[in-house]
Amino acid sequence: MRGQQDRCMTRFQNPTVGTSQEALAGLVAEAVQQALVQHGIALDPQTLVSAGVLAGSVAATLTFLSQTQRLAIDTVRSEWTALATEFVQSIADKAARRARNIAAADEPAAAADDDKAASPQPDWRMLHSTLIEEWAGEVAGSTYLEENLRIPRSTLHRWQRRGEVIALRKGGRKHVFPLAQFIDGRPAAGISEVLSAISNPRLAWFWLNRAAPELGGRVPIEMLKHDMVQEVVLAARDFSPA
Repeated sequence: MRGQQDRCMTRFQNPTVGTSQEALAGLVAEAVQQALVQHGIALDPQTLVSAGVLAGSVAATLTFLSQTQRLAIDTVRSEWTALATEFVQSIADKAARRARNIAAADEPAAAADDDKAASPQPDWRMLHSTLIEEWAGEVAGSTYLEENLRIPRSTLHRWQRRGEVIALRKGGRKHVFPLAQFIDGRPAAGISEVLSAISNPRLAWFWLNRAAPELGGRVPIEMLKHDMVQEVVLAARDFSPA
């Protein structure tokens, strides 16, 4: 393993000018997969590929950090294993939730195809009885949005005051924002009109982020991203949770 790591590092010591982060990630992924195979690590083919891709992505991301950030990371060297375990576990949990959501979304369609009874209406009580991440998808706070989407906190709070962005209360006074509502660093057009029609932000996002029978099973937020604003707004005005 050490020899494989040394060869990998040799390839990265003087990367060609203009080499992309994706290219670096690919090189590391290939080296990691070869090292795992050579040392007899028993993994199925898909997991082997995933291990390489994850390792490559992390290594390439570190390469493109600033010097200050790289030095800061080194100060928590003793926590790397725990942090890596937490990182991979979070990916696994997110994948599992996504799989459950996809399965749940497919069930009504399958029932309709088989001419079965109409699917039951969503249980709106889950909006307050389960974790936000379980039904809202990926969410983030203002710090993440400022650092990754370049949305200043002042702009985000202004959108929130004007009802132009979905903000979900989490805990006491903290708010998080569903990431799927943003396009190029701005809320999708039509969100303010949907909030005017469905004033409860949790209920509004629950409706926006799921297949809507009143829209032929299409997902409203995806329609807004394709500029189908009027159709979504009209459906939101007719929407009434049973």
